[in-house]
Amino acid sequence: MADAPVTENTDSTARTDARRRHDPNARGFASDNYAGIHPEVLAALALANEGHQVAYGEDDYTAHLQDVFKAHFGERAQAYPVFNGTGANVVALQAILPRWGAVVATETAHIHTDEGGAPEKMAGIKIHRVATPDGKLTPELMDLQAWGWGDEHRAQPLAVSITQSSELGTVYTPDEIRAICDHAHERGMLVHVDGSRLANAAAALGRPFREFTTDAGVDVVSFGGTKNGLMFGEVVLVLNPDAVKNISYLRKTSMQLASKMRFVSVQFEALLTGDLWLRNAAHANAMAKRLETAVAAVEGVTVVRPVAVNSVFALLPREVSERLQKRFRFYFWNEHTGEVRWMCSFDTTEADIDAFATAIAEEMGRR
Repeated sequence: MADAPVTENTDSTARTDARRRHDPNARGFASDNYAGIHPEVLAALALANEGHQVAYGEDDYTAHLQDVFKAHFGERAQAYPVFNGTGANVVALQAILPRWGAVVATETAHIHTDEGGAPEKMAGIKIHRVATPDGKLTPELMDLQAWGWGDEHRAQPLAVSITQSSELGTVYTPDEIRAICDHAHERGMLVHVDGSRLANAAAALGRPFREFTTDAGVDVVSFGGTKNGLMFGEVVLVLNPDAVKNISYLRKTSMQLASKMRFVSVQFEALLTGDLWLRNAAHANAMAKRLETAVAAVEGVTVVRPVAVNSVFALLPREVSERLQKRFRFYFWNEHTGEVRWMCSFDTTEADIDAFATAIAEEMGRR
């Protein structure tokens, strides 16, 4: 008997290829948001896709997710999945501030520089900004804006927000966060951590999440997943339920309540039940260190900040950066100085780093 024709499978493959609108081999260093979805997360999404589950968070996956987060952050932790990081920050800050309240943050904080004014526009929150040399607050720097309580002419500084790891790639130690929390609580302020890259910080520190959040006195965390291998989704993580209330109402009115929440929750279950979160974050951090080492040998390129997590900040001639951007996507961090930021992801390979470093050397050689 003759072999069966393979036309149908071939046609199916051709149709699939025709729907692809990008080059799957293209790589970039602009953001860890550029990466795809980790295969283990994709498998978890497929598992949760069978049958029906109750909507709006009353599903089995979201219920189990509470235990997953308690294992990492303590028995009082409460997890509220949301769509994205900006939404998580807006919901979390609303939960710890009255209408007349303000939050103290660094001038490089994501809530100030990269969220389109969402905290101000959506929640009416004033941000008191502090200049810092390394993207990190200290109790002394907090005090530059933490004042004026009782003055009706000043938005009341009732919360502080820090980013772990920071927008400049620096990492707070557990002792540094504990000092900030103690200082804030003594002044009647609550503490929010923007943790879009909290896993990268944990990997860099070699410490469990709880040690530099719950045990340090943090009240609420925006816990990130998209930058660490998820398709979409973040979590507003309440660590101090005595002080942080009404998240469920705020999540809904902030348009962050997912109807099919199981698909957010199952991703975090896949990320956090085992060590996937750590493998992904540690790998991205290691690739950044490899890139730092590779460009150190290129004359005219200067890495301007310590590389602790998955970001590399560098200075090189602007015309070189602009030529490089045509080969690999990345962003200017500071348009005035020409400083650039190169981000590595969970799926960045050693070959990606070597190819990028070679391109840098080639473009520097064309000056």
